[in-house]
Amino acid sequence: MSEISAGTSVIDVPSRQAFEARTSDGEVAGYASYSRSGEVVTFTHTVVEEKFRGRHVGDQLARVALEQVRNEGLRVNPECSFVADYIDRNEEFQDLLA
Repeated sequence: MSEISAGTSVIDVPSRQAFEARTSDGEVAGYASYSRSGEVVTFTHTVVEEKFRGRHVGDQLARVALEQVRNEGLRVNPECSFVADYIDRNEEFQDLLA
């Protein structure tokens, strides 16, 4: 789990195949959907709820998700254009590309 801002955190929810950004009261501010096949995690879609846009929720979702992929020794297939763009902008994650 990683904190986005005061009281908001990003967690992996494997049963939903998504990383979720949640407020302290449990509201989902956004999510990054994925599927996993062997050693590759494919990010398929990222959504930030309208009232949370402009707060870097998407960037935090991508960062936390990619850090977890790295920690697990996995690779990334960024089908989601947001995650692909995030990796392009943040060279420290480019080594994760499958």
